[in-house]
Parts: sequence; C-alpha cells; structure tokens
Amino acid sequence: MGAPIQARTQEHGQAGAASRAPAPDLARGFMLLAIAFAHAPLFVTAVGHGSEVANKVVEFFHLLFVNNHARPMFAFLFGYSLVQLLNSRTRRGADWVTARKLLRRRGWWLVAIGFVHVALLVPIDILAPYGLTAVLVAGMLRRQDSTILWTAAISLVPATALVGASMWFPLAQGRSTFTAGSVAAGTKGLGELFVARLTGWPFGLLIGVVLVVPAVLLGIWAARRRLLEEPERHRRFLVRFTVIATAVSVAGSVPTGLIRAGLWTDPSGAASWPAVLAQPLTGYFGGIAMAGVVALLAPLAVRRRGRLTTAVQALGRRSMSMYLFQSVVFVAAFSPFGLGLQDDLGLAGATGVAAATWLVSLAIADLMRRTGHRGPAEVLLRRLAYRDPRPVTGSG
Repeated sequence: MGAPIQARTQEHGQAGAASRAPAPDLARGFMLLAIAFAHAPLFVTAVGHGSEVANKVVEFFHLLFVNNHARPMFAFLFGYSLVQLLNSRTRRGADWVTARKLLRRRGWWLVAIGFVHVALLVPIDILAPYGLTAVLVAGMLRRQDSTILWTAAISLVPATALVGASMWFPLAQGRSTFTAGSVAAGTKGLGELFVARLTGWPFGLLIGVVLVVPAVLLGIWAARRRLLEEPERHRRFLVRFTVIATAVSVAGSVPTGLIRAGLWTDPSGAASWPAVLAQPLTGYFGGIAMAGVVALLAPLAVRRRGRLTTAVQALGRRSMSMYLFQSVVFVAAFSPFGLGLQDDLGLAGATGVAAATWLVSLAIADLMRRTGHRGPAEVLLRRLAYRDPRPVTGSG
C-alpha cells in the first residue's frame, strides 16, 4: 500500500514541477549565488588578507555585479512571488480578504523565522525584512500600476541614501566598503553575540525593510504582466530593459570601483557623494536585470534541459532552505566555534568559499529533487502559514 501512495505522490510532484514556469525558480537558484557572494565576506575579519591583486580584482567584481545587486534581485523575486501566491489562492476560490490575510500571516511567520535565524546563527538575515515588507505591502496588490510605480520611485530615495551613506564613510577614510569583522565575525563569546544580535535586530529589521521595498514593488508590477513566466511573449521589452539596465548598473558602479582600486585618488566630496549614490541606485536595476537575463535564457535552457538547468531549478524551489544552509556553512567555516577561517581568508578567499557553498547546495537540492523531498524550511512555512497542506504554485 505504501509504495503506490509514494508513487502517486512523486507523480503529483513531477506534474507540478512540469506545469510550473521555470524562469522564477531558475532566477532564485542563481540569486543564491549572488547572496552567497554578498554575505561570505562579512564573516572575515580582514578582507585585505591574502593576495592584494586577487582581492582588488574580486572587490571590483563585487562592486560591479554583487554589491547592492543581490538584495534587489531577491526583493524583486519576492514581490513577484506575492502576486503568484495571490493568483494561486484566488484560482482556488479565495476572496481578496482571505488571500490578503494569508499573505500577511505568511509574512509574520517569515519575521519569526528570521528572528530565530539571527538569534541562533548570524546577524545577517533577509527573511524577516521580506516578511515584514509582505505584511506592509499586501494591500498594494490591488492598487493601480501607477500607484505601485510611484511608491517604488519615492521609496527608492531613502533606500539609496542609506546605502550611499554606509559606503561613503569607509571610502572617505580609505577603508574597504566591506565592513567585514564588525558584522558577522569576531571573538565575542556566545552570550555576548546573542545579546548583541537581539539588541540590534529591530534596527536592522527596519533598515532592511526600507532597502527592499522598492524592488518588491517593482516585482509586483512585473508579475502582473507575467514577465518571467512568459518571457517569449515579452522578449522585446525584456531585451531592451536588460541591456539598458545592465549597462547603467555597470556604469554607475565604475566610479566607486575606480576609487577602491586606487585609480581615482583623492576625489573631492562633491565627486565622491554622487559616486557612492550612483552605485546602489543603479544596482537596484542591475539586480533586477539579472532576473531578466535568466528569463530570456530560460526557454533555451528548458528546451535543452541539461543537468545544470534541472539542478538550478531544484535549488530555486528550495531557496529558503538553501539560504539557511548557507548560514550554517558560513558559521561552521568562519567562526571561532567552527574552523575559524575568519582570520585566514580575505575577500578573494571568502568569495571562493561562497562559490563552493553554492555548488554544494546545488548538489543537495538536486539530490532532494531526485528523492522527492521538498525543502524543510518551505515545508515548515507552509505548515505554519497555510490552513491546508496542498502545495501553492509560486511560493518557492
């Protein structure tokens, strides 16, 4: 009796996977690599340790394609998923009030999971800010497009100012824009770390919400048009946006990169401020453009259906679980309570650890796909937030 039930369950899972648009999951899978690149350097005490040339090259790469790109990409995909969730519930007969309550309940549980993530593992968390943002913007899902776009544009001002200020101070003092050991590494005991994380969590949560709201709203706007689910239908728009946004993003990151590389020495305050503001502002659109690149390549990837495509899609379907897995690996690798590599690796070394962690998570996600297991964090969130155990399309 057990074997037929298991076979039917796997059959249902495969059918669900086949009917699910691949681009959002592929984007989430590659997004985890960008998040790993962004977070791993925050676990080392000296980003300049090791080869100076290698660190400079990697830092320039980070400034062009990682810093302030990973967060907007994730936020954009999160906003996109809110519309997918809403559509999924309404297709099943739920009215607007019921669907909105579900989205907000799910958001509050994300805040709770993010709090536990910070308390037990690391002070770097993205789950709680996205959860609180979902609670705050759920009502926007029925607003007009113009309202959503204007709100996104207005919210981009404080978000850019906050990131720009955080970059300007270290640049003005000739230090790296990576604050490193002050964020996630150090020699504090477990008790001190626990207290420091809890006291700083509310402030970090509010700052995180300010930073992600613009891209979440843009994700909502894009999901209404099914840009990632129907890339061939929107190919002309996606190509234009991706090319222009990527070019603008790279151009906006070059001035800060030149300062960090020492090729632009002693810039005046009047010049450095526009430079540090341009990097996060254009980074928002560069991060979203990354999702556009994946959407454009998704039809070709699906037609060829290679092992890498299948594995990345499996990773995207388990993005929350694999994001938490990254934190476990980074704590084990860098902290004094693990291998203690925080004092031995610089920026280049930390980026290498990030890439290796992503490859391992890719293999784990593909193994889970082949054995018919969903991500444990995704299963937990469903059980906490949903009143029925059935899978919901687009929830990741």
